[in-house]
Amino acid sequence: MKGLEIGVLIIYAIALLFIFSFSVIQVYLVVNYNKKKKAGRLDWEPLKELPKVTVQLPLYNELYVVERLIEAVLKFDYPKELLEVQILDDSTDETTGIVKNAILPYLHMGYRINHIRRANREGYKAGALAFGMKQADGDFIAIFDADFLPYPDFLRKMLLPFQNDKVGCVQSKWQHINADFSLLTKLQAFGLDAHFSVEQGGRNQAGHFMNFNGTAGVWRKSTIEDAGGWQSDTLTEDLDLSYRAQLRGWQFVYREDVGAPAELPAEMNALKTQQFRWTKGAAECARKNLGKVLVGKNIGLGTKVNAIFHLMNSAVFISIVLISILSLPILFIKQSNESYLWLFQIGNIFILTLPVLGIFYWTSISNQFDRKRVAFKHFVVLFPLFLSVSMGLSLHNALAVLEGYIGKQTPFVRTPKFNLTNSSSQSWKANIYLTKSIGLLTILELGLVIYFLMAIYVGFKFQDFGLMPFHVLLVFGFGFVSLKSLIHVFKINQLT
Repeated sequence: MKGLEIGVLIIYAIALLFIFSFSVIQVYLVVNYNKKKKAGRLDWEPLKELPKVTVQLPLYNELYVVERLIEAVLKFDYPKELLEVQILDDSTDETTGIVKNAILPYLHMGYRINHIRRANREGYKAGALAFGMKQADGDFIAIFDADFLPYPDFLRKMLLPFQNDKVGCVQSKWQHINADFSLLTKLQAFGLDAHFSVEQGGRNQAGHFMNFNGTAGVWRKSTIEDAGGWQSDTLTEDLDLSYRAQLRGWQFVYREDVGAPAELPAEMNALKTQQFRWTKGAAECARKNLGKVLVGKNIGLGTKVNAIFHLMNSAVFISIVLISILSLPILFIKQSNESYLWLFQIGNIFILTLPVLGIFYWTSISNQFDRKRVAFKHFVVLFPLFLSVSMGLSLHNALAVLEGYIGKQTPFVRTPKFNLTNSSSQSWKANIYLTKSIGLLTILELGLVIYFLMAIYVGFKFQDFGLMPFHVLLVFGFGFVSLKSLIHVFKINQLT
């Protein structure tokens, strides 16, 4: 029994240490991000000559949003003779017909639009991008997922950093069309805004490896070719290519001042699909590329350390699941064996993780409001809810990460798009791409709600309230995620 207790304590301590170390790196990024803000925006030299640009629009069954995407791209303030648009259409539904009708008037106006169809979906999105690039005549490749609505001046702004011949990729900041649609979209925007300010800005400022986010960015075509092209052996082909390019010495530029509006998933199971792909893909990229970074001869120690936590950030979900499940046994161990009390006192240092993460997210949200009081009101509400729901997604994401680490192959599953704004009168329920079944994982998430309610009961019984706030967040998080999953499936099935 003693050996089992020691094993629990060791696993618990390692998981806590990883989360704490991750949060320290996040504060390091805050410091670098603030340096970038203090330095002010770079003034890029005007372009002396506009280059040829190919805009790639990878599609798979996007009937709700494809028309608005095409319209937005063809509003670019860019000479028609220098602009090529590739619609990489792997669709198997009426999306293809919608595309044909949507591009017809633009073809008559002289736009160069290639509607490209493949015989199969080999390689999924990466395969489509690679297939299109073989035919592309642009020196630069801009990529947009179907739910994006870039501004007319996007290309002219994003091409400016490429006057430095060493720059291989420029990434813009994602903005949100429907951030205020629901609590679910508000929380997603809260988390993504921190990534697209502090994380991307902090890494770029310090000269560490950052990533192209799969969309709303521009690549130098020769960079893609030099790095080995698009490869489909991970679910995050964007992160994979980013690391391969930077390992080849190419520089990346993040432009927080250039925004690209996009849609956030408004349905829980759609969000889970997206999260699964992102977290598993990151784990696959760590498996594929982290070793190459660590043995790289011309890569600084700071860049290597940041790459560890960048590529392994999805492992945080495994750590969350471990400390969550083990938190109940920990209560019994504390109660039954006083000889371990000194360990728990030392472990109190990990309580600092919460305020450290708070600094990270506060830095992001405080820059979105002119008045700090207004920003603080939003932060006080959204930060604990975001942490709670992130915990609620941890089991789902941890399983995805484990699949990535062990090399289990799964197909690329796209995130359903809805064509939603912030209007409360809109609905996603009739979306034909949404899942109509309840998975075993949702049942397990409901079971964890009961498990953590038991942990709260045990805390009261033992008069040990140290983990009580943690257990309350877990109950809400897993309750929110599981019940939303069930309710959303129920609402979809009501219409069929």
